[in-house]
Amino acid sequence: MGVAHIPDGVEMRLVQHGEAFTILLEDNELMSTLASASEEALATMTFEKLRDRPAQHWLIGGYGMGYTLRAALSVLGADDEVFVAEIVPEIIEWALGPMAKFTAGCLDDPRVMIVDEDVARLIQAARCGYDAILLDVDNGPEGLTRWRNDRLYSREGLQAAMRALTPGGILAVWSAWPDPEFTARLEDAGFETVSEVVRARPGGKGFRHVIWFARKPA
Repeated sequence: MGVAHIPDGVEMRLVQHGEAFTILLEDNELMSTLASASEEALATMTFEKLRDRPAQHWLIGGYGMGYTLRAALSVLGADDEVFVAEIVPEIIEWALGPMAKFTAGCLDDPRVMIVDEDVARLIQAARCGYDAILLDVDNGPEGLTRWRNDRLYSREGLQAAMRALTPGGILAVWSAWPDPEFTARLEDAGFETVSEVVRARPGGKGFRHVIWFARKPA
C-alpha cells in the first residue's frame, strides 16, 4: 500500500489486512493497529507522573501510528503543547490518507506541532525545554530503524536528555523487551529510574512490553 525509506536507514512498508494496518520494517512488524495498548500507556503513564504540572511541553520521538500522541492529547490540558519529531514524511501522509480513520484529526489539534527533524537533534538543542520526552522510535534502546539512533540511548544521548528536561521532568522509553544494561545506563546518567511491564493489547493481553520512566532530579 505504501513504501518509505528511513534516512540513513532501511525500507518501511504500510500494509493493510481488512480493517487493520501494519507497518513493516523490511519484513519485520514494527507496529500494528491490532496492538496499541503499550504505546498508549507510554503517554498516559507519563502523564500520571506529571499530572500536577501546568502548561507542560512534551516531545514525542516518532509519530508511528499516532497512538501515543492521541493518548497524550486525551489527558493533557488546553495549555499544554506536544512536539512530534517525525523524519519520514510518508508516515504523516499515511496518517492523513489511508489511516485517516485512526488518525481521528489529532494532527489538526492546536496543541500539536509536527517537526520534520531528528528527535536527537531536538534533544541536543534544548535546555530545560521539555517536561517529558517520549521515545518510541525503535523496538528498544538500540538503533533498529537507523543506526544513528544508537546515540539516543548512549551515555552521551542520555546526558543530552537530562539537559533537555526541566527539573523533575521525565524521559520515557518504550521497548519490546527488558534491558538491564539500559537501566544501569539511565541510573549512571543520574536519572531516578523505574521500569514498568505493560501489555500490547487491552485487558492485559498480548506481548509484554517495557517502559522506562527516568526522572530528572528536581
